[in-house]
Amino acid sequence: MNAAPKNEAPKVAAIVVAAGRGSRAGEGAPKQYRLLAGESVIRRAIAALAGHPRIGRVVAVIHREDDAAFSDATQGMGALSVHGGATRQGSVQRGLEALAAFAPDLVLIHDAARPLLPHDVIDRLLSALAENEGAVPALPIVDSLRTGETHADGEVDRSRLKRVQTPQAFRYAAIRSAHAQSRPDATDDVAVALAAGLTVAFVEGDESLAKLTYPADFTRAEALLTARLVTRVGQGFDVHRFGPGDHVWLCGIKVPHSHGLIGHSDADVGLHALTDALLGAAAMGDIGDHFPPSDPRWRGAPSDLFLTHARDLILARGGIIDHVDVTIICETPRVGPFRMAMRVRVAALLRLPDERVSIKATTTEKLGFTGRSEGIAAQATATIRL
Repeated sequence: MNAAPKNEAPKVAAIVVAAGRGSRAGEGAPKQYRLLAGESVIRRAIAALAGHPRIGRVVAVIHREDDAAFSDATQGMGALSVHGGATRQGSVQRGLEALAAFAPDLVLIHDAARPLLPHDVIDRLLSALAENEGAVPALPIVDSLRTGETHADGEVDRSRLKRVQTPQAFRYAAIRSAHAQSRPDATDDVAVALAAGLTVAFVEGDESLAKLTYPADFTRAEALLTARLVTRVGQGFDVHRFGPGDHVWLCGIKVPHSHGLIGHSDADVGLHALTDALLGAAAMGDIGDHFPPSDPRWRGAPSDLFLTHARDLILARGGIIDHVDVTIICETPRVGPFRMAMRVRVAALLRLPDERVSIKATTTEKLGFTGRSEGIAAQATATIRL
């Protein structure tokens, strides 16, 4: 074991194994990049580990064709990645090698397909490593087990059987050495450790750590995530007056016009109103609190930065964005020809399906400042669960 200095806690790192294709999960992207309650599976898995106070480094082992998907799924996290090998064992070995410069004392090896990782499971694993070379979360089998194909035959003694989960935790030097001499067909890291003669202790697992394998597993996991959440609704309103220019930005789309909109940023009234609606639903202030107009960093800034910031604040707290609705209020320019593009753009920014985004436009029948074509207003409503 890499001995930590006396009186200092051991350095802890983690590996997220995410190089598989997950074909049993059904059609679509590999399961680690699919959304689970509005956030990708791999992002949730990495965040669960990176958010633990004892873990100082997390590296993901990904398929060599998934660089772009990984970058998109972990945007803003500063996540590290390496390409995996031909087998799971080979992928873990590359992850262990990638951690060598960090020189951890302890390492947790976790499947990306188990994104709902409670911190108390990590605590139990790290505690067990004080006296063991490895530790694994496990749950008892409570159902009766019988043999037979079409008819019941013999009975299997379940008293010594366990359902093994991840993360599986080890002393770094010991498991790295074990992997260096392991067979490539090892089913998990406990198998590698036992083959090398290491001791591996059981700790209590958690039902929420069930692996995502089939389409129905996503439904079950989302139900676990959302059971504790409360529906919240927020509203936002913004207005900007016309000035010199040849276009306006509306809901992330550049719309040609005889004038521009005056504002400290790009003056996108749709995204500003929607940002305020999301922040309001989460009770996290307003756009001015997070992006003060007096701050020169935001001069001319694209408003999608504001919207994705609000999105990330909600997702970081385990929230879900269910639906957003924006109404643009103006006489000109005509919004209709651009409405679908706006809807698609907002959906992409919020990582939502198009059907959960509504963009509408109306006039004030020539009344008020919008009726006199002096500017554009927008109001928005956001429904989230938090």
